[in-house]
This record gives sequence, structure tokens and C-alpha cells, in this order.
Amino acid sequence: MCAIAAALVLTVTAPAVAGAAEDAPSPRPASALREVLFVGNNWDGTADVIESGGDLARIGRIDVIPDRDERMAEINADPIRWIYFMAIRSGVGEGHDQFVDDMYSTPDGASVVVSRPSFADVVSLDLATGRVNWRFPVSGYRSDHMAVSPDGKRVAVSASTSNTVHVLDIVTGEELGSFKTGDKPHENVFSRDGKHIWNMAIGDVNTALDAPWLDWTKGDRRITVVDATTFKQVKVIDMRDRLDAIGLKDHSDAVRPAAFSPDETKLYFQVSFFNGFFEYDVATDRITRTKTLPKNPATSDDRTTWVNDSRHHGITMKPDGTKLCVAGTMDDYATVVDRATLQQGPLVAVSKPYWATVSGDGKSCVVSESGADRVTAIDFATGEKTVSVPVGDHPQRVRLGQVEAGWSGTSGN
Repeated sequence: MCAIAAALVLTVTAPAVAGAAEDAPSPRPASALREVLFVGNNWDGTADVIESGGDLARIGRIDVIPDRDERMAEINADPIRWIYFMAIRSGVGEGHDQFVDDMYSTPDGASVVVSRPSFADVVSLDLATGRVNWRFPVSGYRSDHMAVSPDGKRVAVSASTSNTVHVLDIVTGEELGSFKTGDKPHENVFSRDGKHIWNMAIGDVNTALDAPWLDWTKGDRRITVVDATTFKQVKVIDMRDRLDAIGLKDHSDAVRPAAFSPDETKLYFQVSFFNGFFEYDVATDRITRTKTLPKNPATSDDRTTWVNDSRHHGITMKPDGTKLCVAGTMDDYATVVDRATLQQGPLVAVSKPYWATVSGDGKSCVVSESGADRVTAIDFATGEKTVSVPVGDHPQRVRLGQVEAGWSGTSGN
């Protein structure tokens, strides 16, 4: 074990700063801001910052693991943490470390907050220096998806091995509260008014027990809705009963990425193993429509070959609510779907798309091609690809954010 662990320690590229709330930097003078897209390159521990629309030109790159030596020393000194670190690498990481899952910029554009699964933490990185402002170790051994409140002041992060969501002050890293979820919390979504947080627990996605009749082995998968101020549970939604009610007893009830309609009356969501998505009516508490998307004939029918139980993983909505954009992960395409008719547009060939988001101008869907190390924009109006740009190793989450005008990368890169 020691020889392997020692080999994991690499050279740090920028000094780390200890992570307590009091270590947060003093506010900078207000600066003009520039809208950008942050692209998290999960396997190489970087984030590319690109234009938020148009040609998606790269602006700069961030090292999201400047404290790698310190973190690895801690892991190597703790046998239990070392075991989890290696399990993440061999399981959900597909043989790679997971150094960046999700990221959001602070309202002043001075910092970016990143969840780092292999290090089981959340850090705030100064965008001018690349240094760590603060660090929050999550409960358990892995951090996952995040969400930022509409006012930009709070960030919610899933701690997937402790079935907990932590809510942090985005500037100081102070924990404001937490709440319990189903097994393996994943996606988090704040309501538009900031009053509620929706968390989707996906259960165990790393086992090979993927046959429909073994679905019960995957754990407690449910949506947990809490008050975003008190963190008290408001309601729990188990899609099992809703799927059974429409005759889909063999479908998984593990809700993956999801997108609300602009008025939040409808939730569109993906589930494990399914090539398509569902429409859920919030008021009546039922699934109202099902959209099955085409299968790629080149995709194996062996469900154990689908990464982390994901057939399709990534869905977003055009700001006016007229179109959806879906990442067909294992089927190697993305497509725009008309929300009124559920008719899909062209199947745009992309390599293992892992996420979908909306460009800054709202005209395009931007998908991460984790199999080709690039991001691609698809025009909502035509459904056709407009541009692809290279990024780092295994891009996953893509988030709109902001940096200070004139920013072109951290001083350490």
C-alpha cells in the first residue's frame, strides 16, 4: 500500500492556504465582470474558462488542486481514507482520480468554488492567484454535485457517502446547515425564489447488479425537498410509485440530472439506464409524459457496460421554456427536443456527452464531450452543431459564471 500511495503524490503548483472560514480573503473593490463558462476537467484537476457564447474561445485555465501534496499526505496517513480514495479511482472514476465535479463563481467574480470528489471536500480558489481561500471537508469520503442559490450567496454540496447535503456560505466556507437525503445524494437544485432545495439521491450506481429485477439492491433513491433556510424536510418524492402508476415497473427510479420549467410547474428528469426523460407535474405529483429517445445501435445492450448506470446523463432547458437539450451519454449524441411536442431534432454526434447547459445568450446548448475532451455548442433554433473547442481531460460539469474583466488565467498557470 505504501509504495502505491507514495507514487500518487505529485508536485504542487501553487501553495495551499488552510481552510477555515476566517481564512477567507478580504473583499476586493468592485470590478467590472465578464460572463464565462467554467468547464471542469475531472481527471486532470483543471477547469477551463471559456467564452459564454459565440465561438466558446478559451480565456484561461485554473488548477483546482494546488494543494494536492497536502491532501495526498493526509490520505496516505489514513488507511480508511486511502481505501476510499482508491475505490473512487477504480469505481466511479473509471480508473482515474476525480478532482473536479462541480464549480460556481462567487458574486464578485473573484473566486470559484469547486467540489473535489477524490479529496472529499469543497474549496474556494482565488482567481487572481490560484491559491485556496478556504476548504470545507464534507462528511464521509466523497463530494459530488453542487448548486448555488439564486442570490449567489450559498452553495449546496452533496456528500455522497454520508447521505448528507451541506449548505455553505460561498464567501467564507462556513457551514450554514445540512440535511439528510436518500442513498448517494447527487443533483441539487435551488428553487427560483431560493426558498427550497431539491436533492436527487441516485443510490448505488457502481455495482454490477444492473438487471431490472435487481433494482431493489440499489438503495433508497428519492427526491428530498427541504426549506433552504431551516433545512427542515418539506416533502419526499419516490418516483417508484409514480413510474409504477404509468406501467413502467422495470424502469429505475434513480433520478439523475433534472431541469425545471421556467414557472417550476414541471420537472424534466432522467433516470438510470433509460434513453430518454420524464415530465413530472409538481402540483398533481405525477409523471405526465414520457419521452423515449433513439438508441445508438453501436451501444451495447449490456447494462453493466454503461458508466455509473447512466445511459443518458445531462438535461437543460432553453430560458424561454420552449426547448430541452438532452445528452445521450452512452449513445454518443445530443439532441434538442421541442417541449410542447416532445419531438427531437437532429441527433448530433458527440462523444460520451456528460452534461448539458445553456450558453450565456440563451441561444445554444453546450454539452461536455467527456470521450473527446471538448465542449460543443448546439443551436436551439436549428438543433445543429455550431462549434466545438478542446478542453482538458474528461470534461463533465459546465457552469455559467463570471470573472473580473480582463482576467486571462491565474498567476500560477
